[in-house]
Amino acid sequence: MPDGQVSVSLIDDQARAQIGKELDRAEGVVTKRDFQRWAAAVGDHNPLYFDSEFARAHGHRDVVMPPMYIQHVTTGITRLDTLRPDGIPQAGGTGAISLPRCPRRMAGGETIRFFESAYPGDVLTVVWQLAGIEEKVGRSGPFVLLRLSSAHTRSDGVVIAENTRVVIARPPAESTVEVS
Repeated sequence: MPDGQVSVSLIDDQARAQIGKELDRAEGVVTKRDFQRWAAAVGDHNPLYFDSEFARAHGHRDVVMPPMYIQHVTTGITRLDTLRPDGIPQAGGTGAISLPRCPRRMAGGETIRFFESAYPGDVLTVVWQLAGIEEKVGRSGPFVLLRLSSAHTRSDGVVIAENTRVVIARPPAESTVEVS
């Protein structure tokens, strides 16, 4: 480390204290018209999503919500003036994690495991928590890996999906922070 520079952790105590804690909770109702519009928009014309008789003939109680639509059920509406400079909402999820030395965020990967189907009228609740946080140094400099986990639960208490998300947090581009 050059003379005169102090080694500073990119992760402050406030961020470390959030490990294992609930970061965000949201609820939403599965709406047939909305998920069918989404499926059509992404080009997924699976008859399970559009044809009730077909879905029932395949063991479902009604048309099935496309699995990848799950995150849209509980996503609220965010005012543009409340977004951080990187486009992430201030509150909830990774926006709630205090990393003042690493304000830039980007996706680092996501895994979703599905267990049960969701149907029109189902009420889903998602709870996000910070599963882990660690400092790393890569070819382009220091960064922080945030590991988040969630469970999507129907109102009957059945967990229908679990999600693990990795977010990369980086210092400002002009920063010369050295990690300890």
